[in-house]
Order: sequence, then C-alpha cells, then structure tokens
Amino acid sequence: MENLAKNLPTQPGVYQMLNAEGKIIYVGKARNLKRRVGSYFRIKKNDVKTAVMMGQVTDIQVTITASENEALLLEANLIKEHHPRYNILYRDDKSYPYLFLSSGEDFPRLDFHRGAKRQQGQYFGPFPSAWAVRENLALIQKIFKIRQCNNTFFQHRSRPCLQYQIQRCTAPCVNYVSKAAYAEQVKHVLLFFSGKNEEIISDLIQKMDQAADNLQYEQAAAYRDQIALLRKIQEQQSVVSDHGNIDILGASEQMNEIAIVVMYIRNGRLIGNKAFFPKITLTANLAEAISAFIPQYYFNAIHREEPVERIVVSRALPDKIWIENALNEILDRKITITDRKLPLFKQWQNMADTNASYALSQHLAKHNKVAAQLEALKKALDFPNLIQRMECFDISHTSGKLTVASCVVFNDQGPLNSDYRRFNIKDITPGDDYAAMNQALTRHYTRIKEEEKSLPDLLIIDGGPGQLHQAEQVLEELQVSGVNLMAVSKGPARKPGLEQLWLSGHKSPIR
Repeated sequence: MENLAKNLPTQPGVYQMLNAEGKIIYVGKARNLKRRVGSYFRIKKNDVKTAVMMGQVTDIQVTITASENEALLLEANLIKEHHPRYNILYRDDKSYPYLFLSSGEDFPRLDFHRGAKRQQGQYFGPFPSAWAVRENLALIQKIFKIRQCNNTFFQHRSRPCLQYQIQRCTAPCVNYVSKAAYAEQVKHVLLFFSGKNEEIISDLIQKMDQAADNLQYEQAAAYRDQIALLRKIQEQQSVVSDHGNIDILGASEQMNEIAIVVMYIRNGRLIGNKAFFPKITLTANLAEAISAFIPQYYFNAIHREEPVERIVVSRALPDKIWIENALNEILDRKITITDRKLPLFKQWQNMADTNASYALSQHLAKHNKVAAQLEALKKALDFPNLIQRMECFDISHTSGKLTVASCVVFNDQGPLNSDYRRFNIKDITPGDDYAAMNQALTRHYTRIKEEEKSLPDLLIIDGGPGQLHQAEQVLEELQVSGVNLMAVSKGPARKPGLEQLWLSGHKSPIR
C-alpha cells in the first residue's frame, strides 16, 4: 500500500480506507492526494489510534475531484452515507421546527411548523428546538395578538375563544378587529422577525399620540402597553450589535468525548442553542473536531436553507480558508468564518464554550447511568457480553385496522432517535398481530442485511411466546445470527412492573 501511495496523483480528491472485509473505515479529503495519503505511513509513535486504524487497512481507493471544494463536499457525503468507524461522525437527520405565517388570507395565522414547506406563507427559522419555537410564539401572541387557530376552527366561531379572554388574540373570527388594524399587527410581526424593534416602537408611539389626541384613551393605553412590552424584551434579550444571522460554535472535551454547541443568533437575537456529540475514534483536538463538524453540518440538506451569514468559532481552525471557500461556493452565498477572539464576539465565544462544557457533563452523567442500567440488564438476563445495541418492536392498530409496527433503538448512549422506524402493515388479516410482527421484522432485517448495518445484541418483542416464535422464525429464514431474543408480555394480573420476560430457548418466563 505504501507503493500505492507513492503513485497517487498530486491533485485534490478524496481517499477511502477499506478493511479486509471491503468495508470503508475512514474517509478523508486532500489538497494533494499523494502527500496526504503518504503521511499515514509516517505516523508518530504516540499516535496509537491512527496506528491501530492503519493496521486494519488493506486497500485505499481515491477519487480525484475538480477542485478542493468539491473534495470537501464529497467527503461530507461519503461520511454521511457510510458512517466510517474512524471518522468524526455528526448525526442529526431530523427536521427542524419553524414559525409559519400564512398568506393569502384576510387574517393570517401564526403557527408552529415542522416538515415540508407546502403551505403558502412565510417560514421563520429554523429554530434549534420545539421549545424555542413555542417560546417565540407565546411572546408574539402576547405582544401582537395574532391568531394561532386553524382555519376550520376560525371559520366556525360565533363568539371569541379563550385566547381573546386572556388577551392573546384580537378575535378576528367574530370581527372584533378590522382588516386594516390586523394587517398592521402582521406588519409589526414581520418587522419583529427582522430585528427592527425600534421601527415598531416608533410606529406605536406615533399611533399612541394620535389616539390620545383623538381622545381614544383606551386605544392609546393599548399602544402604551405594547411599547412597554417591547422595551422590556429589548432589555432582557441578548443582542449582537450588527443584527446579523450568526452561528456561534463552542466545544468542550472530557474523558475522550467531545461536545459541540451551536448558538443561533437570528436578526441580532439569540433564539436558542443545540448540543451535538460527534462520534470520535481517532485522536482529534477541539479545533479538528469543529473543522470536521462544519462541512457535515452545513452541507446537510436540513441546514442548507439556514440564513447564516457568519460562523464564529472559539478556536483557530486548521482548514478555515478551505472550509469557508467551500461553503461560499457550494451554498452559493457569502459566509464568513471568524476563528479569532474579537472583542465583539468574545463574550459569545466564551458562552458557547461554557454551554458545551455543561452539555458534555450532562451527557456523560446520562451515559454513565445508561451504562449501569445495561450492565444490570446483562446480569439479569445472564448474558456473557455487554449489551451495546437494543431494538424493540411493538404492534398497534385501531380495532384491527390501520396496523402499524414501531421500532425503537437504544445503545450505550441512550435512545437512538435517528434509527427509530415505523412500518405501515399491509395485506394481512385485520387484527393478526403475529402476521404484522412477521412482516415488520422481515422488512427491517432484510434491509439491515442488504445495507450491511449493525445488528442488535438484543431484540425485544412486545408479546408472549407466540410473538417470540415469529421473531425466531424470521431471523432463521434470513440467516441472521448473533442476536439475543426476548419477549415481554403482561403478567396474569396485567399490572405494570409485573411483566413476564420470555427468552429464546426457555419454555417458561424467567420472571
């Protein structure tokens, strides 16, 4: 292989390292393939983890790319597709929530939204969590009193609902507010999302003075209260001076684990943060971890539409210029990476690092708790090896119809939400849970085999011996081995905590 490295081109590209089974265990990018791949054969003595990886490599495949930026994108795509064991892996495939303001209606509604953007209107976000969306939604309702109800509810009201009574809506459903006045509130919502609070306050002051001059004291008082709320929010919220769309990245390392926190600033307002815990196998410092994280995160389809203009990190990045150029070219917009502690961002960089440290401490505490629980389960079931991955299946239906199977997955870190699956069961006798379980397991493990994905150490089935037999039959037919099987059924009294556990190969429950 060392001779192979010597004969590689000096062009940019991507290299893939394969083990004896032909499985990709590492993917890397290079400005100069010959120089970068050759460096793996000159490993430092103290770099034990890289030496262990190279001991498993039996082949190296390369792809020459037209540019360095194309190499960066290809690397991110290959890592996402193959999840190589020795790469820094960022995993976050769920959709992010938005606030949605409808259009084409006399009285637009503002609501929580997640998923495809099919409705006509404007989407604000993405937000880091559902909690952040609901906090902003509640805040906007309190200040601007925009309706939140769906159109069916709205069109069939004969009197105001509770939202009007608690002063969170102006009751357009029963014409308590004119179209013009409501449109003015919608305009203020749009200004609020643009960070133009002073413009809103100036407009409201003018309206308050005008109402007072016309002796409309009640209306003037309402404007006064809106102004007071906006000023209070301005005092309470953290704001950056340039009113930009900025992501602040902080990082922390403990016990060979790394946390990266992204703090989201939109139109000058901090709307929340999210912690990520990339999987790291090879030796990597925090700067290298952030450098690996940024392309995987921002090239992901979920994040490509984010309006970020600047990424601020708390450490100097080894490939900063390369990553910045690739982001600009591939995302087709100007994005600046700031990796120095400038006075403007120093407070935010420190705050991001502090949040990362706290998130990692919580993550490790949770991991230790999960590890202890898995150890206890191993002892209870008398298994020789530690359980590192569990998959659990259940069947549900409505009076025999609309049968659905669900699969939830756990590992030594806790729930693996991205691996959860749902199966719509078809072409079975209504209410036949055995056939439903057979179909779900067959579909799931056929795909697992085809895609060469990890098998669980323990498969748990909701049901008794009959369902356990279905699982045994499916795994035998698919020639899947090495998976421990257990079924969980309700006890004779059907009380929570008194379930019976059935293990494969046992004629009676172990509890």
